[in-house]
Amino acid sequence: MIEFDPQQFQQAAEDLCRYGKQLYDRDWSPATSSNYSVRLNDQCCALTSSGKHKGELTPADILVVDWQGQPHSAGKPSAETLLHTQLYERDASIGAVLHTHSQSAVVLSQVLADEVLVLQGWELLKAFAGQTTHECRMEIPLFANDQDIDRLSKLVEQRMQQHQQGHAYLIRGHGVYTWGRDLAECFRHLEALEHLFSYQLELLRLGLATAATRSL
Repeated sequence: MIEFDPQQFQQAAEDLCRYGKQLYDRDWSPATSSNYSVRLNDQCCALTSSGKHKGELTPADILVVDWQGQPHSAGKPSAETLLHTQLYERDASIGAVLHTHSQSAVVLSQVLADEVLVLQGWELLKAFAGQTTHECRMEIPLFANDQDIDRLSKLVEQRMQQHQQGHAYLIRGHGVYTWGRDLAECFRHLEALEHLFSYQLELLRLGLATAATRSL
């Protein structure tokens, strides 16, 4: 039986509701899309329930799941639970995961033909944990959308084993996953990513970046 601190869970639930409202207000999590989580300990996390409107979350919409995606409190786990738990299980320093469906993330994921989005030279790259200069190269892998989340989570893990873990990845036509040591850092990463995605889309629009667009 998984054990967790009820007070810690309550605080995590309140925090997820608060951030959920901010993400909805920024139009990064429309309607019932997206899912968010916070690590509780080395066995489980607090996670948004499936099908809940992200602008209207309450603590009752948050549940506890273990690394196998099994619920340990009331609620229905998100269909994408294993994409959260894969990260927690592989890296004990990850304390929060945010998955959103913003217009910039979804459109960019569809127009890029390459399997990796490379970001470099932007001052905003210093918003990511561990980055102290804009003179760096950040690679964000792109994965095909897949309703088989177990299979997709294994592909993500395989890619991270073969390359660096990084700070984020995109799922084509779907959205972005990013993580951090806590919700504040994770939100900072997401905010930076949203601006960087918009920069990249604008460069493509102006013809100042290699498009190599996908056939939609």
